[in-house]
Amino acid sequence: MRRIDLRSDTVTHPTPEMREAMAKAEVGDDVLRDDPTTNRLESMAAEILGKEAALFVSSGTMGNQLAIMTCTQRGDEIIVSADSHIAMYEVGGAAVLSGVNMRGVTFENSIFHAEGIEANIREEEDIHQPHTALICLENALGNGRVVPLKNMQEIYRVAQSYGIPVHVDGARLFNAAAALDVDVKELTACCDSVSCCLSKGLGAPAGSILAGSKGFIECARKYRKMLGGGMRQTGILAAAGILALTRMTNRLKEDHENARYLAELLNNIPGVFVDMEAVCIDMVFAKVSTDEETIMQLPEMLAKDGILILDADRENVFRFVVSYEVTRRDIEYTAEKLAAILM
Repeated sequence: MRRIDLRSDTVTHPTPEMREAMAKAEVGDDVLRDDPTTNRLESMAAEILGKEAALFVSSGTMGNQLAIMTCTQRGDEIIVSADSHIAMYEVGGAAVLSGVNMRGVTFENSIFHAEGIEANIREEEDIHQPHTALICLENALGNGRVVPLKNMQEIYRVAQSYGIPVHVDGARLFNAAAALDVDVKELTACCDSVSCCLSKGLGAPAGSILAGSKGFIECARKYRKMLGGGMRQTGILAAAGILALTRMTNRLKEDHENARYLAELLNNIPGVFVDMEAVCIDMVFAKVSTDEETIMQLPEMLAKDGILILDADRENVFRFVVSYEVTRRDIEYTAEKLAAILM
């Protein structure tokens, strides 16, 4: 039976080229900074992202938390989108690790804008209020949309006028750049630091990049050690990361096209609705209107045909995520099996 995994773009397997590079990787001790493959990845990532320096970290969550730890002091406040990954899916790390308050701001479709950000910057002269120490943005968004470059540019200008650094959670930053048809450097020019995942849609087995100024990265490196992120012979993983940045980023538009194809097929199934305007990257969110029992059992029913999806959210919306391992025939097969269940 074929296996079609649409749960996330984190489920991808390393390409054969990656596996070969990992097997042959020259390694050292990264904590001592003598792992040549990791050093090469960090230098390459800094150049691609337009920053002075970069740091290889175990995950996007670690990258985000290191940025917060580096830019804040206990009692400070950071501005985040109310449904951002930092606010919703990082186990309250900002409070535990940095002792900061998260000021969650709600935006239509989660697409943040300068006016909403500026309205939530604290007044420095008010002794009752915490200090706004950091603005955390996200692109692409967890809802499958992307934030326009203009919005990011305007927010960065506002942040600079207040002397507040900006961090971008760019877990799917290269998807955002592909969807907006811009060089990734245009997006990273709108922030002081950025994290990006090598394992979301890019095929690497693990790891993320945190990039920023040299001073920022030196501080983050020390905090990484504090969190247990000194992983020694990381060159084995970094070898795959190099290929993720040099090979896999160039083919993301194919995933986006496949996602739109899947969305179109799903929209042809009675009882299924996909907002096509929200299909900007590799994600499709489909609202299914049927009886509650079918909603609950749908992932299990599709799994019998080798199709893996996550459970629906509270509004009966299912997320389908394509990746380089999902073909057009896989997409058609998925739509056929879903239609057979619902019709």
